[in-house]
Amino acid sequence: MIKILFVCHGNICRSPMAEFVMKDLVKKAGLSDEFFIASAATSTEEIGNGVHYGTRKKLAEFGISVDGKYAVQLKKSDYAKYDYIIGMDTWNIRNINRIIGNNDPDGKVAKLLDFTDRKGQDIADPWYTGNFDVTYDDVKEGCEALLQNCLLRL
Repeated sequence: MIKILFVCHGNICRSPMAEFVMKDLVKKAGLSDEFFIASAATSTEEIGNGVHYGTRKKLAEFGISVDGKYAVQLKKSDYAKYDYIIGMDTWNIRNINRIIGNNDPDGKVAKLLDFTDRKGQDIADPWYTGNFDVTYDDVKEGCEALLQNCLLRL
């Protein structure tokens, strides 16, 4: 089983978007039993809060529900639990590394767009931009590429 944890600052916009887009892609590929997919925050600001209405609305356009998802924080112990720990931007990666505190010896930490031809680029935070369409397009592109990468491991 491949275990993926998506991470952003608050776990209410980008990382839950990636979590549920990836779950949808995996389900449509008939691979749900092969994956465990979750998301978390690097901060404590939104812990316990539901998914941002902009993310909920955007995913609903594609028939994707985020019901039951509440923000949780990344823990140091998550490093041992997951095969991939995927941040949305450079600040997420810095904070992930600070929380896990081990310099990523197994090469598990990456930015989502690192799996695409846009390696090194950040996924803009719609909390600030207000543009959930662009964020969705970037997240979907990254998740599709990540899934292709994962299929090489199955």
